[in-house]
Amino acid sequence: MEDKIRELRTELAKIIKGKSEITDKIIMAVLAEGHVLLEDVPGVGKTTTALALSRLMGMEFQRIQFTPDVVPSDVTGFTMYDKESNSFIYRPGSVMCNLLLADEINRTSSKTQSALLEVMEEEMVTVDGESHPVPKPFVVIATENPVGSSGTQMLPESQLDRFMISTTMGYPDHGSLVDILRDRQEVNPLQNAKAVLNSEEILELQAQVRKVYVSDEVLSYIADLAEATRKHELIMLGLSPRGTLALCRMAKAAAYLAGRDYMVPEDVVNVFEDVAGHRMVLESRARYEEKTARQILGEILETVPSPKVEG
Repeated sequence: MEDKIRELRTELAKIIKGKSEITDKIIMAVLAEGHVLLEDVPGVGKTTTALALSRLMGMEFQRIQFTPDVVPSDVTGFTMYDKESNSFIYRPGSVMCNLLLADEINRTSSKTQSALLEVMEEEMVTVDGESHPVPKPFVVIATENPVGSSGTQMLPESQLDRFMISTTMGYPDHGSLVDILRDRQEVNPLQNAKAVLNSEEILELQAQVRKVYVSDEVLSYIADLAEATRKHELIMLGLSPRGTLALCRMAKAAAYLAGRDYMVPEDVVNVFEDVAGHRMVLESRARYEEKTARQILGEILETVPSPKVEG
């Protein structure tokens, strides 16, 4: 399976130029059975990344464009009366897929966001008292425009906490932008993307990630980092137990992607800001001091001692 992962990363790099660090984090989140939030301006490759992943990983793909008039049944599905069978039949919504791209999630109503929240947490939808499990694997990649853009609103903390990581694509550097222009002169590389994995292999990879060994020293280090966020003077709301579990799972995936079956502290450091950044609620003083959540988390990484773990 290591060869498959290597091929997946290589093929994805052919489509998404110069963003291997970001795409690796998204692959880690999939392997850790988590969901991804991409916050960025339009046009930097968020949708292309989700499409490329779905094709390369052999996942059934659905996209829903969130607008103020999208209702919960668009997400979860609905039941309707069938005259021939004289019964009510469930009509699946957008979530009945392996990879759901929730585009501009912060432009829809809180009621619709809540409908998606249940699916992300429980991996099933409840319609008219009946539960319907989503296919496995199931991953949500949501995009949001920066808060303050036209028609946007902040996502509530309960919604943000369901995403394993939050990251940004950012603009490509000059060389990568030239590569994008060159590769798309005649055909979009996305059109030639072929499946490297299938659903069964992804589930097997997820099972292998769960088995990655974590020593007590590294577990204690993760707990120390979580507690440091709760005690920091500029943080009002630190890393919750759910967020701490997400950090551990994501670090396991980082170790697996590095070709190891055991975790080292560097794996935790590698993903800490992506897992914790969107979960932090800062004190008002942080804004006056012009400190961002990621800057504060970087300071915590420097102050919390890292254990020495021999590989």
